[in-house]
Amino acid sequence: MSVNLPLDQRKIIHIDMDAFFASVEQLDHPEWRGKALAVGGGGNRGVVAAASYEARKFGVRSAMNGRRAKELCPHLIFTKPRFDRYKEISETIRAIFLEYTPLVEPLSLDEAYLDVSEYPSATLIAEEIRRKIESQTHLTASAGISINKFLAKIASDWNKPNGQKTLPPNEVISFLESLDVKKFHGIGKKTKLKMYHLGIYTGKDLKGQSDSFLTKHFGKAGSYYYHVVRGIHNSVVKPHRIPKSVGIERTFSSNLTSELFLEEKLKELAENLDKRLKKNKVAGKTLTLKIKYSDFIQQTRSKTGNLYLSNKDLILEEAKNLLYQEKLLNSVRLIGISLSNLNVNKVNKPPSKKMLKSEQLSLPF
Repeated sequence: MSVNLPLDQRKIIHIDMDAFFASVEQLDHPEWRGKALAVGGGGNRGVVAAASYEARKFGVRSAMNGRRAKELCPHLIFTKPRFDRYKEISETIRAIFLEYTPLVEPLSLDEAYLDVSEYPSATLIAEEIRRKIESQTHLTASAGISINKFLAKIASDWNKPNGQKTLPPNEVISFLESLDVKKFHGIGKKTKLKMYHLGIYTGKDLKGQSDSFLTKHFGKAGSYYYHVVRGIHNSVVKPHRIPKSVGIERTFSSNLTSELFLEEKLKELAENLDKRLKKNKVAGKTLTLKIKYSDFIQQTRSKTGNLYLSNKDLILEEAKNLLYQEKLLNSVRLIGISLSNLNVNKVNKPPSKKMLKSEQLSLPF
């Protein structure tokens, strides 16, 4: 899918999960919810990889020495990272993004840019995506919406946690002029101090400098600052891969031990997958059943047919066949189904231009 709109007319969303690693640990360990938590190592050689919002109130931040973090927050709880678990949830979130657009550029496990220029309202799409993330993962995300990646990135930090901010085209310049330069993405502590020394404190101050002046003092980065303070950032959203499958999965609050209980869950998954397939106008020939056991051992079972599947009843029938294909190894904590070998030429058909014109008038940017 390509977007033919001019760069300054695009609609970009930056989604950023809230304290992702720490929030996942608090989700999986109810006894840690509401408490100061750091993912990483304590002690002289340990480093904080992520901190809960409760810990951040005491000044604990990522990349901080573990000993220093403990000094700031004596009751801080440390836990080792579980990257397999974070990746598992990240894949669920990524699948949600791909329901709306194939133009998804992941930055890490917990954040990504989405180009949703084909939709009448990026603001409403961001709200819907955040609701869906919370519904499916029980975690919250924040979003920034604007005409380019630079602005969307700044906006996503504005109403954290669990919020969003939209910067429509007519508000970009005034917003940037009022902003402290330390809020600009790409300006770190050293550059901030250098700008302060030169009398550049706000976006308005920065905008008052010439391209040659900024290049003289900041090298190639100076030209970047010259353009972004004017709302100009031409980097497009670059998908890392074309979606090859459409799937859905669920992690259970308590482990399931019976195929009959799992069959009930498969029915729900098949219905939701049916909706996802219809929304994307796509079908697949290969059905895969994913099972993750209570000991975190993962198993997949697949079947490829001659016909494309997109109907919930057919999906459920094939999924049940895979479920009963062999006996369960243990109690089950997660189950999922996905379709691959897609007729991808129909994925994410953009809205008609007629709809864009008629709905754009009454919807927010």
